[in-house]
Amino acid sequence: MGGYSVLLVEDDDNTRGRLAQVIASHPGLELAETAKSVAEARHYLQGSEPDVLLCDLGLPDGSGIELIEMIRAMDYRTEAMVITVFGDERHVVRAIEAGATGYLLKDGRANYIGDSIMQMMQGGSPISASIARHLLKRFDLHARHDPGDTDETGQCTSLSKQEVTVLRYLAKGFNCADIAGFLDISHHTVSTYIKRIYRKLAVHSRGEAVYEAHKMGIIEFD
Repeated sequence: MGGYSVLLVEDDDNTRGRLAQVIASHPGLELAETAKSVAEARHYLQGSEPDVLLCDLGLPDGSGIELIEMIRAMDYRTEAMVITVFGDERHVVRAIEAGATGYLLKDGRANYIGDSIMQMMQGGSPISASIARHLLKRFDLHARHDPGDTDETGQCTSLSKQEVTVLRYLAKGFNCADIAGFLDISHHTVSTYIKRIYRKLAVHSRGEAVYEAHKMGIIEFD
């Protein structure tokens, strides 16, 4: 006991049991409670603030997105991770807009769930590689303005081509070392690009960066 507390919301008994076992056996996590529905999860959240909400989207009485919106409305510090069968861009963007930090697909394996939660709690935004590939096939990534565009304060307001490229790799889940290798640049340079991306988009995480870039027209869905 003593790790990050997790509220698991999943209506399928077998899947819930499998995920519960993974969470309970992870040294950095603690299974706080399980719920089968939005109503059960709401009841728990009204009296408790877990570190992590791990929730399905398709629940018998609604969507897990309602729970993500609830913890944001209650100003909880709870981090939300979606685990679902829905990998299309509409569900992903809607979940990120609601406040999800991580988004994973149910693919028959569960051993990576615990490490993904830990990555999220350490500031990352884990996303299943298959979801990233699915999304990127529909991305029309481009800077709508020239890299030198500025606002009235003289601050750059658009991403350069290299920054957009780095953002593409971030969306696929690659880390700084991976991106540095792909682009044949230093780890420090990649970190600088990421800081610029976050500053220009006024965000603090990978998921927020992808969502804000889409909303601002830097990234478009077909």
